[in-house]
Amino acid sequence: MTTSTRESELLASVPHQLYIGGQWVDATGGGTFDVKDPATGNVIKTIASATAEDAQKAMDAAANAQEQWAATAPRVRGELLRRAFDLMMERRDDFALLMTIEMGKPLAEAQGEVTYGGEFLRWFSEEAVRIHGRYATSPEGTGRMIVSQRPVGPSYLITPWNFPLAMATRKIGPALAAGCTVIVKPAQVTPLTTLHFVKLLEEVGVPAGVVNVVTSSSSSAVSKPILEDDRLRKLSFTGSTLVGVALLKQAADKVLRTSMELGGNAPFIVFDDADLDKAVDGALAAKFRNIGQACTAANRFIVHESVADEFSRRVAERVKAMRVGRGTEEGVTIGPLIDEDAIKKVSELVADAVGRGAQVVTGGSAIDGPGTFFEPTVVTGVQPGSSILSEEIFGPVLSIVTFKDEAEAVRMANSTEYGLVGYVFTKDLARGQRMIDAVDTGMMGLNIGVVSNAAAPFGGVKQSGLGREGGFEGIHEYLSTKYTLTPDPFG
Repeated sequence: MTTSTRESELLASVPHQLYIGGQWVDATGGGTFDVKDPATGNVIKTIASATAEDAQKAMDAAANAQEQWAATAPRVRGELLRRAFDLMMERRDDFALLMTIEMGKPLAEAQGEVTYGGEFLRWFSEEAVRIHGRYATSPEGTGRMIVSQRPVGPSYLITPWNFPLAMATRKIGPALAAGCTVIVKPAQVTPLTTLHFVKLLEEVGVPAGVVNVVTSSSSSAVSKPILEDDRLRKLSFTGSTLVGVALLKQAADKVLRTSMELGGNAPFIVFDDADLDKAVDGALAAKFRNIGQACTAANRFIVHESVADEFSRRVAERVKAMRVGRGTEEGVTIGPLIDEDAIKKVSELVADAVGRGAQVVTGGSAIDGPGTFFEPTVVTGVQPGSSILSEEIFGPVLSIVTFKDEAEAVRMANSTEYGLVGYVFTKDLARGQRMIDAVDTGMMGLNIGVVSNAAAPFGGVKQSGLGREGGFEGIHEYLSTKYTLTPDPFG
């Protein structure tokens, strides 16, 4: 079977309809939109575009299923998630290929996302049976205090385009484990992986109405009726800070529980005592994973002036060797950016930096189509005030600035409204501990370039968001605490 035949058969197997109340249905009015391969610009599938009426039907289905799903035994909920994990691992090649086709990431990275995304199913299948409370005598000794955890209720989950599988499992997994029903709105440009995943959930036996999916060419059209519904109890969003702030304002009207995983501007600090081999490896992982299109991507490389030249030389040498192309091709490490707007933004950021005195060591330009490709790039000598230091790049551009001492490095790292993740490379254990305390982020990689793990709490501070996904903390985002006082039974 040729690759193209395999791709065609895989795409044909992906549903093109909405999933509401356990049924695959067309959008009201028959509206559709196209999904394209960013590596070619070709339309790969046409799918249903939900309307406000469809969103209301999804809300109805989730609300109607909530009571029974909350009453379902935790072990049953956990076993369904575990079966989903097992089946996903059996079909990992299909999920990886589908992500590469619709999002563009190299196939090896897509395989890694299947592993990562699947772990949220396995992790929360285990957490479903570990939801606990406490029982204690009141301090006065006059009563007994019972603290229990209950499902928050119907939840609206909005996922981004850059990790179409992992962001779906990272939200759906804990919600289902906690006993919440969900409505999922995947990104317009990469909805196919979510549809394929929900088809898998249907196959393993997740009851009708527990998971509902509304794909649409208009996020606002489907979000507005859902967010205005009194039965909705939770909103989880991953995406830009700008959109997140708008959603928080809407959520405030209904006092919704919210989880917000928003923008980032990650500092990557290299001290003069760092192991440069490890620092360079970490830099490539932190910057070029997912073609730089990750909220955790290192955005500002803050390198001690005594090692900056050597670090830049080594990094540039490795970047020059990167192969650009469609992610299905052998040896490709840099796929396309998601669309023309992404190309425009990255080009403008590089041009602004160069205009202020920075030097392009390698790359620096968009690549003629078909497809939306940008050369893997290294920029040195970036000057204060450059937009590339304050805006999220979301592309394969590594920008380097220098510092003189530890205090300056901390000041530079914290000079942003964002605080998702930071990276620090140093051999000094005491300095590393100081950096953990001083760098104002929700996560940190100390001598390592990738921090994400299903067993760890993922999230940021400042304008990078609210709440945590993954870890023990992840399921509590979908639980509410109830306190009960009873009289002293022996009084």
